Amino acid sequence: MNKRHILSWCLFDFANSSYSAVIAAVVFPVYFSHVIVGNGGGQGDLWWGRAISLSMAIIALTSPFLGGIADYAGLRKRFLFTYTCLCVLSVASFSVLQKGMVMEGFLLIVLANIGFEGGLVFYNAFLPEITSKDHQGRVSAWGFGVGYAGSILSLLIAIVLVKKGYYVLTWLSVAFLFAIFSAPAFLFLPSDRKHGISALDASFKGLKYAVETLKEIWERGEVRKFLLAYLIYEDGVNTVIVFSSLFAAATLGFNTEELILLYLAVQVTALGGAFLMAKPTDLWGPKAVVRLSLILWVVVVILAYFIQTKNQFWVIVVIAGVGLGTVQAATRAFYTQFIPHGRENDYFGVYSLVGKSSAIIGPLIFGEMSATFGSQRPAILSVALFFIVGLVILHSVRGGGPNVRNTL
Repeated sequence: MNKRHILSWCLFDFANSSYSAVIAAVVFPVYFSHVIVGNGGGQGDLWWGRAISLSMAIIALTSPFLGGIADYAGLRKRFLFTYTCLCVLSVASFSVLQKGMVMEGFLLIVLANIGFEGGLVFYNAFLPEITSKDHQGRVSAWGFGVGYAGSILSLLIAIVLVKKGYYVLTWLSVAFLFAIFSAPAFLFLPSDRKHGISALDASFKGLKYAVETLKEIWERGEVRKFLLAYLIYEDGVNTVIVFSSLFAAATLGFNTEELILLYLAVQVTALGGAFLMAKPTDLWGPKAVVRLSLILWVVVVILAYFIQTKNQFWVIVVIAGVGLGTVQAATRAFYTQFIPHGRENDYFGVYSLVGKSSAIIGPLIFGEMSATFGSQRPAILSVALFFIVGLVILHSVRGGGPNVRNTL
């Protein structure tokens, strides 16, 4: 293994976690919902759900196509850079938003989320290239673990700024952290492989190749079942991430500072869970780890429906944090077992298609149910179905066994 490759790859997760923590999960959702939109009658939830769903739909539709282009034209690293710049610039532009600028805020969060999620397609595709198969589970978990450390740092900065009402500086600090800590990835990750064809020719070949890859995966029964399970249970995970802070704020009365502390607890427990389960992912197999995580998520969501106090929610948050990084890292390690050598970009393009599609239905359902019932409790309970159905389908998938054959 090339340690410089692995370190720079992990640091990119450290960088983009500033966005996922502050913008996607904790501070900006509440600011957008309550300040920019105003959450009367669940309208803030509705607009936030629409923004996330639209951005995810765009990424879902373009990921396989762009993955094919990256393979043919050798543009993976450049695509990663372009999407990162889009996210950083969009987040920096949040500084101009004011109360009532609903459409402007909607457009900027769509662009920022496209930049963040689109970059992950090409970031994930580096994993099989930078490490051997018997360490992919560990390196995947290290990436998520370092990412949680990045979330913790960005939230510590945010809590100081938010406490003083410096929301503009909060958005700018996220953009700065993302830009600075992503730089090593562009400097040290393996260079793009040139194939001697233009981007235009590659686009046509990439489109054809993407269609062929989809057909190929569809014909591989175990991969198809795995991706179906992933589509469903990841929808539950994404919905919880997108709306957890809004649920805590609107239903349980958490203020912004309390939300940041709450999410810090999630990151600390998730960091511990990711590293704790890194080696077992290789030794027990990623399938076993994913199944345990999904059972934990079902329990968490059902308990969340019944809770009435902030202290009860704190207990649930600690439990949920343990399973958060584990399910994501183990799922990624599970999928790498299905990828033929040299097909990483296009297979991860399909993986991203499924992952981003899984963030379309859940947020829409949550937002619509919240607006329809005037309560977030029915909406949060519906999320449990995603985990249960995904768990049932995953049980039937052959594969996901240990990456190593001994415990020495």
